Amino acid sequence: MSRIEDNGPEIKSTFQARSAVKAADREHRRKINFNIGRYDAAVPKGKAQYTDLMSARERAKNRKWKALENLDRLLEDFEAQLLKRGAKVIWAEDVQQAQAAIRKICAEKNCKTLVKSKSMVTEEIHLNDFLQTIGVDSVETDLGEYIQQLDGEAPYHIVTPAMHKSKEDVAKLFAEKLGTDPNATPTELTLTARAILREKYRQAEIGVTGANFLIADIGGIAVTENEGNARLSCAWPKTHIVIAGIEKMIPSLVDLDLFWPLLATYGTGQQLTVYNTLITGPKQSFETDGPEEMYVILLDNGRTQILADPKQRESLYCIRCGACLNACPVYKNIGGHTYGTTYSGPIGSVITPNLKSLGEWKHLSEASSLCGNCTEVCAVRINLHELLLHNRHAAVVKGEAPLAEKLTWKLWRQGMLHRSWMNLATGRIKNKVVNGLAKGWTEQRGDLEFPNKSFNQLWKERQKNR
Repeated sequence: MSRIEDNGPEIKSTFQARSAVKAADREHRRKINFNIGRYDAAVPKGKAQYTDLMSARERAKNRKWKALENLDRLLEDFEAQLLKRGAKVIWAEDVQQAQAAIRKICAEKNCKTLVKSKSMVTEEIHLNDFLQTIGVDSVETDLGEYIQQLDGEAPYHIVTPAMHKSKEDVAKLFAEKLGTDPNATPTELTLTARAILREKYRQAEIGVTGANFLIADIGGIAVTENEGNARLSCAWPKTHIVIAGIEKMIPSLVDLDLFWPLLATYGTGQQLTVYNTLITGPKQSFETDGPEEMYVILLDNGRTQILADPKQRESLYCIRCGACLNACPVYKNIGGHTYGTTYSGPIGSVITPNLKSLGEWKHLSEASSLCGNCTEVCAVRINLHELLLHNRHAAVVKGEAPLAEKLTWKLWRQGMLHRSWMNLATGRIKNKVVNGLAKGWTEQRGDLEFPNKSFNQLWKERQKNR
């Protein structure tokens, strides 16, 4: 997989290098702009179902606020309801605990093949890579994820994993990996993947899914998809494992009436996705279909750290619709893999420094135009651009700014407090000092040019000559 996570001081320099390459890659930009253009054309059709869209978004934000304000109680209610129906609930504080739980389950079930549906949280815990180390064949069943797995890449986008690939790219990849016709049509490629994946379902001992929502009052897992692969992943194998972040909680079943259409509209432009499933436990005695055992792994992995920050807590409202990525001018120029972490785009730039290390990942919050378009399109009205600024402020408060930056702003502050000091420096001196300090700016742009006299000086001269 294409990852650069947890590489210490290399993280920022790798991000900058990849950004420079991708920003100049016109073919890459053409492909993602084509796919985002199709998304932009579809979304207004989904929005047409609403008579008051802003009200729906505000209600959704308030429901997520309520869920997070009462998260401790709702998680316990959720667990109690699931336990009544025979499911097992595992609490994982970090990636290592989640992986250990999965290792134990795979060993108990003598698992050799595992099928999984699209899930960003499984990317967060590096599930496929981990399963490979313990001898389990993990197969992505979402078509986009399957394409990325064949190519050895991580998902490019929260919703559309292979957004950066054209149909010609996919045909070439299938020809290389699966021996298909290099000129195969998308329909033919899909049928090829379908035939392969159906056999994997038959072989699999365990199926893994994520959860779009955790429903507290019924102890339910809500999964929304367009391909039906998640239903097969949870119903066909004898054991079903759900892996979900604790922030996915919503208070009540009736809230799905609000969240499912919003997720569909802002995720893909649909009024409702094709398959919407509620799972409330393993197969019961009176049922003929479903898994014999069900495990739900509730992952923290830094989420309670975000929850403890009254300002950043709002970022946990995210329903992973991906709308902010499609709207972001930075994402559309540098692409998803450049970020080097599970969650890319504006939401990734907000949560990654708080899920991981602010010192190592604060550069993501700086890679933003602060245009506010992400906030404008957010399905649950998260103030993303404000949270990006909050991350920048938090980095300064915690002393994460480099020494050169601290000295620069200290000098700037002194100059701004003393007009006479600023007037002493001629345009030539200012040009040398500022352009020397602003190397990161001038590498991609022309030098900053200051006039020989400041406005203050020109104004004084004008007043004297009157």
